[in-house]
Amino acid sequence: MLDMSSLVAALHLIVASADSWIWIIPGLIVGLSFSAVPGVSISMAMAIVLPLSVYMSFIPAIVFLTSVYTGGVFGGSVPAILMNIPGSPSSYATTFDGYPMTLQGRHNEALGYALFSSTFCCMLGYLFLLFMIEPMASVVIKIGPLEMFAVAVWGLMLLGSLGSEYVTRGLLAAAFGILLGTIGMNTAGYLRGTFGIPYLLDGISPIPAMIGLLAAGQLLTLVTKDYIVDAGGTRSVSLRRILSGCWGTFRYPGVLVRGTCIGIVMGVIPGVGSAVANLISYAETKRAAKDSATFGHGNPKGVIGSEAAVASGEGGSMATMLTLGIPGHGAVAVLLAAFMMHNVVAGPSLIRQHKPIVYAVILNNILESIVLLGVGLGFIYVASNVVRVRTRYIVPVVFILAIMGTYSMDGTTTGPITLFVFTLIGAVMVRYKYPVAATVVGLLLGRMLETQAIMSYELSGGSPAYILQRPGAIAIFAVMALSLGASAWTRHRRSRQAEAAAPASDGGAAQQAPPTVPQVSDAELVHVASGTQKFGT
Repeated sequence: MLDMSSLVAALHLIVASADSWIWIIPGLIVGLSFSAVPGVSISMAMAIVLPLSVYMSFIPAIVFLTSVYTGGVFGGSVPAILMNIPGSPSSYATTFDGYPMTLQGRHNEALGYALFSSTFCCMLGYLFLLFMIEPMASVVIKIGPLEMFAVAVWGLMLLGSLGSEYVTRGLLAAAFGILLGTIGMNTAGYLRGTFGIPYLLDGISPIPAMIGLLAAGQLLTLVTKDYIVDAGGTRSVSLRRILSGCWGTFRYPGVLVRGTCIGIVMGVIPGVGSAVANLISYAETKRAAKDSATFGHGNPKGVIGSEAAVASGEGGSMATMLTLGIPGHGAVAVLLAAFMMHNVVAGPSLIRQHKPIVYAVILNNILESIVLLGVGLGFIYVASNVVRVRTRYIVPVVFILAIMGTYSMDGTTTGPITLFVFTLIGAVMVRYKYPVAATVVGLLLGRMLETQAIMSYELSGGSPAYILQRPGAIAIFAVMALSLGASAWTRHRRSRQAEAAAPASDGGAAQQAPPTVPQVSDAELVHVASGTQKFGT
């Protein structure tokens, strides 16, 4: 639990290095700007500014790099909401409801929901880390490949929540994505699907592929429009409406808490990443909502749930790095390198011997999440003006930025070529109504699913009883089963209610039916006709 003496020492350390706070705003701006460009990852932004930290002392260097990290976590949601193109895989589920809100002219509110849920849940994640960092270390060390396999299976279960007009096409798209994710050399040393191309030995890079798949359909849609938002009166940028979206986030406390819990748990597990947390949180938010039918059509809960998990996952990733010295993903690996450059070794010894430093890092991160609210408001106020720009200028700029971003990943043409190939594949899928979302999920989880399955099989020796020795995996599978069962029960109950309401509405319609016309005999008709004829004469 919380060590008060170390906390007081951490506060003294922060006050003694108060000059480090001047690096918070520049770091947030760098993170926001880089991650808003499709293809430019947070880890790339941190790697670019890493050499600057050599000339700083330890606390200012870590404050600057973590500020870049915090800003980058939110920045990817801006293009996801405004253009349906996520800046990073962790903002993918944000497009499901964020972009429909933009099409409805509610882009100001959508950005406000995303910003406040990101800053608030980031702060919650770090507060949880502050109180629970030592117990979390003992839990993280017990996570093995079977637990990660269970998480990957849970992620694949999300395909049912992504929606598709044709179920068979959705399943085929998902299978196609999983197949793409297994291309290259696996952990057992086998090559699959490389066709002799050396660039495919490490598999298909998911970021250029995802951008190509998503940008294809979106840019093809944009070229047929004059503006992103059709109605001219809804293209305005309003700080008041952005703030109303921020304040409106408090109307959904359950979504915030659920997303925060999912993000922390997924962030703690090394290798899972915030992309999986983003998807799982969206699916669970949709499952628990009474208005789940409106998801995908501009429901604010979808934006809040997705961003809450991504932001709180930042604290979980930091917990793994600080307590065990294990980086959960690329951005935290860069941060770990900064620790080593200043002769600070992250891990159990850091917790035992230098706990005030750990608390100082966490407290500075809480401060960064608060400052992000103000810096983020200014950033999205400027960025949201994209809805007032004609699409004939937006489309080529997005293509150029995407090409530059994918090229900068490894400095070769592999990224742009992958982008071009998957843009064509995405165009074909959109043309024949195959859900691109299912393919992206399969691509993100395919390699993880196979790798963890192979490792679990090797550790177990092929014995199914091995799962009984892994209570964590049992717990994950149990939660997944309960989630799916609750979702099925909710759908069944709603269908029963709809069936019960149908006869009542039919009865009401019958009561309001007009009275029947009385039958008239043929003799009366002849009599009336003859009388009318006489009157006419």
